[in-house]
Amino acid sequence: MQAKRIIPCLDVDDGRVVKGIQFKGIQDAGDPVELARRYNSQGADELTFLDIGASYKSRATLLDVVRQVAAEVFIPLCVGGGIRTVEDMREAMNAGADKVSVCTAALRNPALLRDMARSYGSQCVVLSIDAKRVPGRNAQSFSWHAYSHGGREDTGLDAVAWAVQAVDLGAGEILLNSIDADGTGAGYDLELIRTILEAVPVPVIASGGAGTLDQIANVLLPPGSQSGDQWGNADAALAASLLHFGKTTIPAIKKYAESKGVCVRW
Repeated sequence: MQAKRIIPCLDVDDGRVVKGIQFKGIQDAGDPVELARRYNSQGADELTFLDIGASYKSRATLLDVVRQVAAEVFIPLCVGGGIRTVEDMREAMNAGADKVSVCTAALRNPALLRDMARSYGSQCVVLSIDAKRVPGRNAQSFSWHAYSHGGREDTGLDAVAWAVQAVDLGAGEILLNSIDADGTGAGYDLELIRTILEAVPVPVIASGGAGTLDQIANVLLPPGSQSGDQWGNADAALAASLLHFGKTTIPAIKKYAESKGVCVRW
């Protein structure tokens, strides 16, 4: 069984880690280099840095943070936010990133994914999807739309269809964030995760909603597990608030997930 990954997410703005609820109510969560050092020592499988400001100034600040972190930690780094061109990707990789995450720029120009994959390989290209449930024509129907600009703008594009198209173009992994669940601590959107996983042949990282150890274990569990229909089978779980504010640790997450039947890395 392939080991599942636990990935702390550092949303960085003006050189500080911040966290909000459903992309709002942002509050300071600490120094990114200090937190990265902590998670590296605790045994995180990767680190994700997202520039939520996504301006030229904030990206330059983020790249400086990546350089500092890359000099101290020895786990893969994924950098996203404000990556709009292959040159932006090159700057991030030169700063120490192992892969980059793109969202809005890929929605505007899907061919960017192909160009990035040709330049660095699909394994370095992560498509970030900010998905939100949108009501259908009747009370029972709905779909997920892909949102851009940090979850602020509905593109009208079906998130599942977008995931399929992006993988065909060269995305080697999907960072799937539920806007509805983000920062709520109410649990991941398991139905969204399972739907995307069924549609694409690449790893899917679950993001948005982690509030308990049970929720993290469930999102990683395969079907037919002891949790009934509470399973996601994601390849990795992203966590932020739970870790940043000291509610749990990487070893505690892994120990609990392993006790539930999840294969984790130690």
